[in-house]
Amino acid sequence: MQGSEGAPDAWIVFEEAVRTAARDLAVGDDVLVLTWLHEADRDVQAVHPRDDRSVPERGVFSTRSPDRPNPIGLHRVEVVEVDGLRIRVRQLEAIDGTPVVDVKPVLRGEA
Repeated sequence: MQGSEGAPDAWIVFEEAVRTAARDLAVGDDVLVLTWLHEADRDVQAVHPRDDRSVPERGVFSTRSPDRPNPIGLHRVEVVEVDGLRIRVRQLEAIDGTPVVDVKPVLRGEA
């Protein structure tokens, strides 16, 4: 589910090797989560949005399709809980087990 469609909260679990990198994440932070869409079909370049055949086909770069030549996911989420090496986030559009590549803060006041 897309975040605005009621996607459930999700836990991101960090490895011990990056404990210091994750130490300052806090409840209320807005962060960008980059994921590797490991189940994406990298040969797909056009889709019917939402798999709705009544909608004209569009190039994947103008859609939210997980199938794309560059299976990098970008998700703006809010941290709602921190528990050691785990953070619970709201509105993450990913399936369970999707690898997290990086987490970056949303910068306020910048375009």
